[in-house]
Amino acid sequence: MTLMEQPTVYLVDDEPAIRKALARLLRVAGFHVVAHASCEEFLHEYDPQTPGCLILDMMLPGLNGDELQKYLADNGSSLPIIFVTGHGDIPMCARAIKSGAVEFLTKPVDADALLRAVDEAIKYDSENRRSLVDVSAIKRRHSLLTPREQEVLIHVVDGKTNKKIAAELGTVEKTIKVHRARIMEKMEAGSLAELVRLAMQLGIGRPDSRCC
Repeated sequence: MTLMEQPTVYLVDDEPAIRKALARLLRVAGFHVVAHASCEEFLHEYDPQTPGCLILDMMLPGLNGDELQKYLADNGSSLPIIFVTGHGDIPMCARAIKSGAVEFLTKPVDADALLRAVDEAIKYDSENRRSLVDVSAIKRRHSLLTPREQEVLIHVVDGKTNKKIAAELGTVEKTIKVHRARIMEKMEAGSLAELVRLAMQLGIGRPDSRCC
């Protein structure tokens, strides 16, 4: 694994001593750390394609932690955030967690708690990125379907029989069977149940759709 493939722990804290101490702790634990003194500095160098997480001080001059969290979310970033602060309160913590933060820790930060949170955040980020890749692959397969096959797929996911689909689309059952076979092949589905699961990941069909 190259350095660029390793998860990066971004650290944003305006207090030099704390930033240095936390960076040292994380590096000793084996993490690749990139530290910044401000949110603006972080945004200048942040690459959304880099896996990892963000340890973010809540109270910062200029753009603060709350604002950075919102900015990242508004711009489509799912980078997991671990908030640390010396001035936290329950409403602030609740707001951060509700907005998607992985953890909210108070200073002085407990080393074990921070390392556990980082492990959890990196695992979450890895699973999320893998899920996005999976959905992207499914979308590519779906794009191979003809307009008619896409139409048939919707009916299949809704649990309709070939006979019923044929009647609704004004064709014959034999033609629908051919469409279904091609759909299964293009979607790389080994079974009807798998085809339904793939379609559901694309938002096709209802949660209560029957698979047979």
